[in-house]
Amino acid sequence: MNKFANPIYRALLALACVSMVAALMSVMLGIIGRQIDWNLPGLDAYAGYSIAAALFLALPAAFKHGDHIRVSLVLQWLSPRVRSCFEFGCLATGLVLAAYLCWFSSTLVWVSYTLHDVSPAADVTPMWIPQLSMAIGCAGFLLAFVHALVARLQGQPFFDAAHAEAERAQ
Repeated sequence: MNKFANPIYRALLALACVSMVAALMSVMLGIIGRQIDWNLPGLDAYAGYSIAAALFLALPAAFKHGDHIRVSLVLQWLSPRVRSCFEFGCLATGLVLAAYLCWFSSTLVWVSYTLHDVSPAADVTPMWIPQLSMAIGCAGFLLAFVHALVARLQGQPFFDAAHAEAERAQ
């Protein structure tokens, strides 16, 4: 599963980086535009869309790297058997929540597309376009939870070793 999922995580992380650069460019263009009395309507909305896209597209890679909050303080006090059961339960719960988030965001894109929903900002962008990055990021996040659960069931590590080492040092 690593051969299939890891390139997807990297691709989504690269798209998140592009989104952050787009947000920076939107903000910088807005600042420059205000200085020279040149108004580009909708720049603030585009910066917001880009930041939201970066957030959601980076979810799977951040989860894989162990950057999300984990309850390691609780886990270190549990016996190995209880810890294993607790981790499995947490991953299963996270999988259910990620599946719901993926379903909801995909439905949101579809409803916005069918109803021709547009942004209330000056840009009048069809809302399904920025919402699509949210749905793609949530689908990647769901894949990451499936990957983590399968790895856990097979007794293989899921989180990157460098971050696991830092966790043990605490």
